[in-house]
Amino acid sequence: MTLTVEVLHLLPEVNEKQVRQTLINELKLYKALKVKQENLDEQKANGILTLFPKLRDQNVCSELKVRQIERALEYSLDEIEQDIIRMKYLTSRMVKDLEVCEELGLKKDRYYKLKKQATFKLSTALGII
Repeated sequence: MTLTVEVLHLLPEVNEKQVRQTLINELKLYKALKVKQENLDEQKANGILTLFPKLRDQNVCSELKVRQIERALEYSLDEIEQDIIRMKYLTSRMVKDLEVCEELGLKKDRYYKLKKQATFKLSTALGII
């Protein structure tokens, strides 16, 4: 236990709000990049190289970002943390914390602790912090 406290003191402090907002922005972008990747795969499967005009070509970067976010979600979070992140940030509609909390059958304090924990684990896995 002492080692953990010592290690935590060595880590530079981070602005929790900034970390959370950066992660949320990346997760929102991930949704669009995931659709883009599926569209490109569908075009390739049908022998179509370009269906829409391209103003910039960042397919490799986009594909890499999608794969790394998926890997971070799958391997850095446990199942309940994955559920929280997916329900809160990866749906097509705005979802309130209370709604996620109720759907998962969690008490508010437990939910917020898990959400914060998931945010920092995911941010660490992605290299944001």
